[in-house]
Amino acid sequence: MTIDSNRLLLEFEKLRREINFSVINPALPELTLTTLQPIITLVAEARRDYLQCLVELANQNKSSSPATEQISQLKAKRETFDELISAASALETAIQRDYLKVRTSRKD
Repeated sequence: MTIDSNRLLLEFEKLRREINFSVINPALPELTLTTLQPIITLVAEARRDYLQCLVELANQNKSSSPATEQISQLKAKRETFDELISAASALETAIQRDYLKVRTSRKD
C-alpha cells in the first residue's frame, strides 16, 4: 500500500470517528457499567428464554417431531435473541471505536 493510501485511510478513519461521534453520542447517555447492566441482562434473559424453549421442546417431543407451533415459538425466541445480540454488538463496536462517551466508574 502506498504512503498516500495509508494517509487517506488514516484521515478516513478520523473522519468516520468524528462523524459517528457527532451523530451517535448526543442521542445516548454517557455509558457506564451501571447503564450497560440492563442491556446485558436483557440479552442474557433472551438467551435463557431461547435455550429454555429448546429444552422444553425436546422434553415434550421425545418420541415425535415438534409441532409447527412449537417450532414457531422457538424461532421467535431465536429471532429476539439474535436481534438483541446484534444490537449489543453494535453498541460494543461503537464503544471500541470511540463513538460514545464512556465512564469507567460505577457512580452515576
